[in-house]
Amino acid sequence: GKVATHIVGLHDLGEFEPQHCSNILWAFAKAGETNARLFQKMADHVSGLNHLSSFMPQALTNLVWAFATAGESNPTLFQKVADHIIELNNLNSFNSQDLSNTLWAFAKAGESNPRLFQKVADHIIGLSDLSWFKSQALSNTVWAFAKAGESNPRLFHRVADHISGLNHLNSFMPQTLSIIVWAFATAGESSPRLFQKVAGHIIGSTDLNS
Repeated sequence: GKVATHIVGLHDLGEFEPQHCSNILWAFAKAGETNARLFQKMADHVSGLNHLSSFMPQALTNLVWAFATAGESNPTLFQKVADHIIELNNLNSFNSQDLSNTLWAFAKAGESNPRLFQKVADHIIGLSDLSWFKSQALSNTVWAFAKAGESNPRLFHRVADHISGLNHLNSFMPQTLSIIVWAFATAGESSPRLFQKVAGHIIGSTDLNS
């Protein structure tokens, strides 16, 4: 497309703010518009920066999400993003969607990074409660750990306790529930309470087609 050709043809992307970079790639990936040269140009630019401190959490998340969704492999970029997040003092500026989508992107792209997964797991485990995690964020998180083969019993236990303790699972779509139980089974994490909670919800549902 014209936009991609223009960007690829630029000498450098110094005038592009972090949000511009992530938004452009997010839009291309979301629209299913593949352009390997554009993604490579952006990756080279971001990877070449001295640091990523000017990137807000959402910009970092959208960046790796775009590469994973578009199927554009770039280990150097993923390592750059991972190193930045790992070096942060804390992850308090990341919301549940930022955290879960970042892990989802690394797992989807096949970019193994145990230190990143451990950093995020420690943060989630240390939270006073997980009520601000929407069902999609919970499913993306455990899916990512299972898909990446990152074992973390404490994280799975924390998520299981949270879901099992909810009054109902009405906010969980069928696909979300299936992903969650798949993740627990794949990761070899036993949680009878969680599975019973999900089974009880399904048995009590009047419409299984929703």
